[in-house]
This record gives sequence, structure tokens and C-alpha cells, in this order.
Amino acid sequence: MIRRLSLLLVLLSMWTAPQLTEAARKNVVLFIADDHGFQIGAYGDDVAKSPGLDRLAAEGTKFTNAYCTTASCSASRSVIMSGLYNHATGHYGHAHGYNHFGTYQSVVPLTKHLDAAGYRTCSIGKYHLAPSDVYYFESYENDGIKGGSRNPVAMANNAGDWIKKEDDRPFFLYFCTSDPHRGGGPGNFANFNNKENPYPETERIQFKPEDMIVPPWLPDTQEVKEELAEYYQACNRVDQGVQRLYEILEETGHLDDTLFIFTSDNGPPFPGAKTNLYQPGANLPFIVRDPDQKSKGLTTDAVINWTDITPSILDYCDVTPKKYPPLRPTEIGAPPPKGKEVPYEFHGRSFLPVLTQEHPDGWDNTFMSHTFHEITMYYPMRVVIEGDYKLIFNIAHQLPYPNASDLFASPTWQSALKRDEKTFGQKTIYDYENRPRFELYNIAEDPYEGKNLSFDPDHQDKLKHLQEKLQAFQKETKDPWELKWRYE
Repeated sequence: MIRRLSLLLVLLSMWTAPQLTEAARKNVVLFIADDHGFQIGAYGDDVAKSPGLDRLAAEGTKFTNAYCTTASCSASRSVIMSGLYNHATGHYGHAHGYNHFGTYQSVVPLTKHLDAAGYRTCSIGKYHLAPSDVYYFESYENDGIKGGSRNPVAMANNAGDWIKKEDDRPFFLYFCTSDPHRGGGPGNFANFNNKENPYPETERIQFKPEDMIVPPWLPDTQEVKEELAEYYQACNRVDQGVQRLYEILEETGHLDDTLFIFTSDNGPPFPGAKTNLYQPGANLPFIVRDPDQKSKGLTTDAVINWTDITPSILDYCDVTPKKYPPLRPTEIGAPPPKGKEVPYEFHGRSFLPVLTQEHPDGWDNTFMSHTFHEITMYYPMRVVIEGDYKLIFNIAHQLPYPNASDLFASPTWQSALKRDEKTFGQKTIYDYENRPRFELYNIAEDPYEGKNLSFDPDHQDKLKHLQEKLQAFQKETKDPWELKWRYE
């Protein structure tokens, strides 16, 4: 049976793979950090030390309105690699451990589309997807990396060895650090794996708490400053990986034929960001260096989300994905019936046309969908953004908001609880933990979502319009939670 399946995959690749011309040999590096926010010099952060990312932005385009669709590591990666909202693929939350979430076998992810088009594919670092036969890579190059995926310079060196292999096929590299995710374990989540330096290839650059500028969505306390200093150190390790990858692309002559994308799976690992669809958890850095782009150092306010990543990469690679009806066992070894192939549909669209447009028309809307973090942290949220307005539908609003274990145990949160603080950033702690069914914000005037307009008489028409738009999106994308509009 396994041999039959392998033969089928090979034959499907042969039937669908176009002959790649020299002009079509385009490579892609997709660099995904873990829990990284706007702690980047190119985004105006004067504390960050990020020469690699600053160079990437100077040679490409940075987005200011890029959004993950779900603010949780594993679920977000499923969206990145499939081009589909995870409520439609079954990858509702974390893949690892007892959570056991995974993607339907019917989903064809980015790597399989590229494989069928004649690409070689490689994963280095954090994987955090399931199942492995759906999210398939030809190579996994993680051997010999001291410190694992928190040693991005060593990861980049492994990437260089893989890129340099004698292989005429174009390549796709999925490069994922575990930084700046919290390390340690229960009771030790102040640990960003900074206390020692088990990463011999990656330099240890430290930050001082007194230099930290606390963002408005966090309380301005000593505990927060100390945690931010540790966080910035982990962010700097990420940047060193970007720098080394740049050097390798230059050394191998691939800087001018490789699309380089940098982003994060979700926002910073602090309460109010990660696992929330508030702005700090969902609005993330997104930088694209297209070697064919003549204008450099651009900024666009186009609104995109992570369902757009797979379609954009395929667009850059000149790959038109198709799907075929399943073959019955008796048909193995025979080509698909003629006339049965149809375009493979994604929820997202290519953002390549807006890389050189500062204010593109028709790019001011997006949707988000979060259901689980870990299986014990159920809090489904659906979001629509239209222009300046953002509507959050807290489907399980009857429940208190469940803090992720690492965020709950963090000194940032625990210090607020011990002091019996009433506020946390722009919200009261009570309102943060007990949310209404709907939250409506003007994110242009209120970027940290401190004033819920859903009860404001002057915004009832806007509220109704966005509710209808959000429900229509849920129906269109076959969201199982759409029925909550009628049943609860």
C-alpha cells in the first residue's frame, strides 16, 4: 500500500510538473519567527538591534497592515502553509502533544504544489504542523545545530549546505526559529533561554531594562521592563539568522533570484498580544524582498493576512496549482481523466501586485479566525477589518478568557495580579478576562482598542454592517462556528 501511494505521488508530480525554463527558476526563502512583533528598527523601534531586518526592509517592501489570522503558533503555521483559514482545514490549534489538531488529508499545502512544479523543498527549525504526510518537505536539515532552533546562525549554515547541493531544481526554504518564544517551563516562563549561551555560532547581545520603552498595551512596571529586555535579546538572535541567510544567498549567487519573506506566526508572548486578536497579537511585521522589484525601501498600507502567503509564493514562482479527482485503486498508474483538472482555490490572493503601491485600492479589508491555542484554551474569535473599523465576535463570550499557560505564569501578568492592579494596558483586568459578545473599535483613532464602540448608539449601523459581513465570510469559508449566530 505504501509503495502504491509513493508511486501515485510520483506519477502525479510527473503529470502536473511543467518544464521549468531558466527564466522560471525562481527560489523562495520563507523566514518565520516565533512570537515576534514590531521590535525592529525598520518599523521605528529605536531600542531594537536589527541590521539584518533593516537591510531586508531597505531592499524591499514592509507592510504596516499585515495580519495573522489566528494568534497561536501551530494553527497560524497551518494557514501560512495552506492559504486557507484553519477553521476550514481542521487545524484548530496546537498540533503537538495531547492537543492533536491536524489538517485534513484533502488539503494540498504549498510544498506539494511546488513539488509538483519541480521544486526541491526544505524545512529547517520549528515545524509545528500536522500531519507530516500533508505538510511534506523533501528535506529536513536540522542535524548538528547546537541549541536547536534558537541558534539561527547555525540553522543558516545548514541552509547554506543544502542550497549548495548539486541540484538544478529551484528551491523553497521554510526557515523557522523558536525565538523569541518564551523558554523554560511551568513556573519559569521569564526564561527566554538567554541566561546562558548554548548557541556558539550566534552572538549573545544583551539589553538593559532601563532602556526599554514599554508599549501602551502593557503596564509600565519594572517586571515588564525586565521581561522586555530578555525578549529583545531573543529577537536579536532572530536578526542574526536573517543576516547570515543574506550572506549565504550572496555567496551562492542567489540573492538576485530569490524571494525573501520575513514575518512571525503571531504577536509577542505577553498578555494582550499572543493568543488575542487584538492589534498587538495579530498586526505583525511583514517584509518582502522581491529581487525583480526595481523600487526599494518601500512601505505599503495594503491590508493582507496569512492566507495570502501561499498564493503569493506560487504567483512569484509562476506555478498555477491544480487539483484532480481522487484516483481509485484500479486507476493507479494511469493518468487522470482528461478535462477533470480544476484550479485549486485558496482563501487568500497574491500580494505581489501591491509591493510597489503605498496606498493600493481594494486592499483595506481582511478577516481573522482563532479558535484554540492549546486544547484547554478554547476561545473562538472571528474578526473583520474594514477600513478604520474592526469588529471582534467573541463566540464563547460567556466564558472567561483563558490565558495561555506561559503568559499566565509570566512575571508581567503575575505582578499585576499580586498588586491587585485594576488596569492592564488600555483595559481593566476584569474587561480583559470577561469580554462582551462583540467588540467594535476604530483602530485608526484607538489603535490599542481601549474604547469598545459596540454599545455606542452612533455606531449601531456600522456594527450591523460588519456583523453581516463577518457572518457572510463564515458561510463562504464553511466555518463550523457560523451556526453560533443562530443557536447562541
